[in-house]
Amino acid sequence: MHLSLVCLAKPVLHGYFRSSCSWRVRIAFALKGIEYDQVPVNLIKDGGQQSHQSSLVLKLADEYKALNPMMQVPAVEIDGITLSQSLAVIQYIDETRPGPRLLPTDPKKRAQVRMISDVIASGIQPLQNLYVIQKIGAEKVQWAQHFINRGFQALEPILKQTAGKYCVGDEISMADICLVPQVYNAERFKVDVGQYPTIKRLNQTLVEMEAFKVSSPSCQPDTPADLRA
Repeated sequence: MHLSLVCLAKPVLHGYFRSSCSWRVRIAFALKGIEYDQVPVNLIKDGGQQSHQSSLVLKLADEYKALNPMMQVPAVEIDGITLSQSLAVIQYIDETRPGPRLLPTDPKKRAQVRMISDVIASGIQPLQNLYVIQKIGAEKVQWAQHFINRGFQALEPILKQTAGKYCVGDEISMADICLVPQVYNAERFKVDVGQYPTIKRLNQTLVEMEAFKVSSPSCQPDTPADLRA
């Protein structure tokens, strides 16, 4: 009975409106039709809620560190456990919740989805995330552009081979969930996405879908007023 009650509770997403990793989880929840609560974790204000030295924020940082020892977003409380990596969260809800499959049943297509997701989540996004960019300083835009272009130069030919309407064939998947936030970041850093026609086409299709619209950084509880759509 206790386990059943835990599973009935809404998941809680601790995230940041413009975090790619938080956005991936929001998209997955939306695609699955899962209701959830959000607790904003501010990555900018006062140097970052996780690490600033004021006593109040240190207390908040200690509380957050208990949820996610890496001190990153997202952290998701779900079914009595806490998960702190976006791809782990997506795969968990895909395995435990009804709704459209986010990983294909076909093993070859499933491997392709995981490959594309890892290219983005491991090979591109970490090199231009907020923590790294803050360390780079004045050259941050050039740094981000370099690594995004490097990643997209690899991703484009992969997607040419795997894509149909979506990243892998004609069914939406975890790969699409990873792609859209990365294209958003590319555009933020003034990367010419037109160089990558397959990436551009897929993104244009995906951003018109309701699940991607409602999860966008422009309409989250912690989105600043000047960035709201």
